[in-house]
Amino acid sequence: MQFTRPDLLRPRGVLAAGAGAALVAGLLVAPPALADGDQPELLGTASELGVEIPTPDDVLDSAETAIPGRWLVEVDGDPVRRGGSASANSKTQDRVHQRAEDAQIPMEVEETFVAGWNGMSVAMDDTDVAKLRDVQGVRAVYPVLEVQMPEPADVSPNDVHGNAMTGVDQLQQVDGLTGEGVTVAVIDSGIDYNNPDLGGSGVDDERADFPNDRVVGGYDLVGDDYDSNAGIPVAPDEFPDDCGGHGTHVAGIVGADGEVLGVAPGVDLLSYRVFGCDGSSSTDVILEAMERALEDGADVVNMSLGAAFATWQDYPTAQLADVLTAHGVSLVISAGNEGTAGTFSSGAPGVASEAITVASVDNTHLRSPYAEAAGAEIAYSVAGGGAEAPTSGELSLISAGPAGTEAGQACDPSAVPTASGPGEALLVERGVCSFHEKAAAGQAAGYDAVILYNNAPGAVNPSVEGEPAITIPVVLVDQADGLALQEALAAADVSWAWQEGTVTLENPTAGLVSEFSSYGLTAELQLKPDVAAPGGSIWSTLPLELGGQGAKSGTSMAAPHVAGAAALMLETSPELTPGEVKAAMMSSADPMTWSLSPDAGYLEPVHRQGAGLLDMVGAVHGTTRVDEPTISLGEGENGPQTVTLTVSNDSATEQTYQVGVRHGIATGHPTYNPAFYEADGIAEPAADTVTVPAGGSTELSVILGEDFGADGIIYGGWITLTGAEDDIVVPFAGLSGDYQALPVLDDQGMGLPAMGVSDGADGVLLAPEGEHTYTMQNGDIPYLVYHFGYPVDRLEITAYTVKGAGRPGRSTPPSA
Repeated sequence: MQFTRPDLLRPRGVLAAGAGAALVAGLLVAPPALADGDQPELLGTASELGVEIPTPDDVLDSAETAIPGRWLVEVDGDPVRRGGSASANSKTQDRVHQRAEDAQIPMEVEETFVAGWNGMSVAMDDTDVAKLRDVQGVRAVYPVLEVQMPEPADVSPNDVHGNAMTGVDQLQQVDGLTGEGVTVAVIDSGIDYNNPDLGGSGVDDERADFPNDRVVGGYDLVGDDYDSNAGIPVAPDEFPDDCGGHGTHVAGIVGADGEVLGVAPGVDLLSYRVFGCDGSSSTDVILEAMERALEDGADVVNMSLGAAFATWQDYPTAQLADVLTAHGVSLVISAGNEGTAGTFSSGAPGVASEAITVASVDNTHLRSPYAEAAGAEIAYSVAGGGAEAPTSGELSLISAGPAGTEAGQACDPSAVPTASGPGEALLVERGVCSFHEKAAAGQAAGYDAVILYNNAPGAVNPSVEGEPAITIPVVLVDQADGLALQEALAAADVSWAWQEGTVTLENPTAGLVSEFSSYGLTAELQLKPDVAAPGGSIWSTLPLELGGQGAKSGTSMAAPHVAGAAALMLETSPELTPGEVKAAMMSSADPMTWSLSPDAGYLEPVHRQGAGLLDMVGAVHGTTRVDEPTISLGEGENGPQTVTLTVSNDSATEQTYQVGVRHGIATGHPTYNPAFYEADGIAEPAADTVTVPAGGSTELSVILGEDFGADGIIYGGWITLTGAEDDIVVPFAGLSGDYQALPVLDDQGMGLPAMGVSDGADGVLLAPEGEHTYTMQNGDIPYLVYHFGYPVDRLEITAYTVKGAGRPGRSTPPSA
């Protein structure tokens, strides 16, 4: 179901509500009311600073979606790994099942969990959920969420630069670390263990090479055809091969050893397959994979997946994540790829308190396909959804119009100059309308290719999927190259000559947080993500049938870099706990420049980069640590608070540090298009220096808070300890004012919440003039259209009969 109003931003999902009624979820929120006097300085909104805010349909497609008729039922009693009893948990589950049947709540138990989470996945009528919550022994009921297989963008760089960005190359070359003796589990789409870089023979055969010296175990929980969205059931088997490509790419970043060199090329890999060749998985399947990894003895688990916008930390996958870390497993999870959708866009299990949640940073170099034009080699990225770019041939380049003009952006097909004949390509500036609209306009005008150029510095991975289908090649070049082509065309004819091979270039956004990387906070206002690593433009392994090697961008690529880095730490210090691994990584990280205005002297919001870019030399060799690696201040209603840090020194010499504070950019309403502020909170260390004795510890108190006079501004920064031998950071974040005062539902000038009607296809429209008589036949059923401004744990909507004069009568049961 799609909501088709272009001004209804950031819908969160669609929920069925009995008797055919449905709910379209989303976000609307009013600007904050700032107090008179000193105010945070507004620097602009995301859209004003060049972020292409996704359409409502785009966000709806990527947001968490409840699978109808499937639920996770948590029952009383601790799981085994929290001190509970397996037999007692099973009996409790059986009793709950029987009580539900006695209460006339038919349900089918599909899977039971006792080790890391105590509950069942069940199939039942959605209208019975409210009754089930009242059954004795039921602790909570959660929807089973559909989890989309991440779709990192295809790019063409070289990952040797990624290892160099974090110091991993130094640990490999100088310290000789490889991760040997450490086991890393990859919960994903499987691993192509036939790939020679992952221990295989080079022959494509899913029943060969498993297990091998590198991929030592695992299990396929779903089978090739599984797709939770299409209702295709699981078909598990013993061979967790990968036909989708995502898991193999992730595994190569962790530990490939061959033409591709991973972060930890000596680790043992476990593969738990939760995706089919295409389509989505579900959170009950992911729970089972997490429990298997725990029981099979993984030291590190990588999860480059998640349910976007599911930011509550009590969701079962997040609960189980904390159980894994409590039992010695370092759990590394991608933050998500919904950064353009604004704040609170991460999801479970990455919101788990004890997990290491990873943001993405753009790589330093790009290895890209290219063309020759106007005497220069011009790198490009190929748009998804279009034709493959040729490796030979020439086209005459035609400009749609000058840069910065409506004509040059080709959003009005009628204004696009018609091609004079075959052999021409249209040059178009990015902006205003979608990539698909631009490509469709060029295709309809008769061009053989569309050459897009960026309207701001930086790399973008475009997509032209849509109707009509794009059958010509569409590529995107950077802003400088596009403007140079415009200038050359103003003086003479220009030919675009496709080339074979690639060219390696410096990345103009190197070291900046990737455009797609998701923001925190969690729904409970905990600071996430925790740390950042290279994820933009990473070269790694692919299944043999997909070419064996390739490059992708996504937080899916950043997480395995950290998982491999955790293995290097455990190789050199096997006694480290997951908390100590996380603390060392965060304390030694390097805060990064604000990606939306790199030259302005600001730092990226702390709730988008965490502690900063991973620095593995510092993480492995640092001798001083802070036992509280991150500070979540929550809401500011009660004023500033004093936080006490314990600084420990494992070296044989006394260490003295200068104490300071650095502030990041703050964000405010609306969350789907954040306003950015220079808003430094209160940060007052009790001392300018701190001395830590050899082999001892010292406490440092800091007053933290804000006095902005506004509700809902997310602020934060880093307490810094600068020493002669190493530097330490402790990130902190909070939300100003009263969290509960923020408007969850807002009408956005459209009178929402409001009734909607079907558009006859897959969309929902607002009821004309706010009124409509529903026939309740052929899809003409009521829809309630609303927007969420902030995370909502539970939403209940009750329908009432109407008495005379429009007075409400009795409530109507959901099944009525």
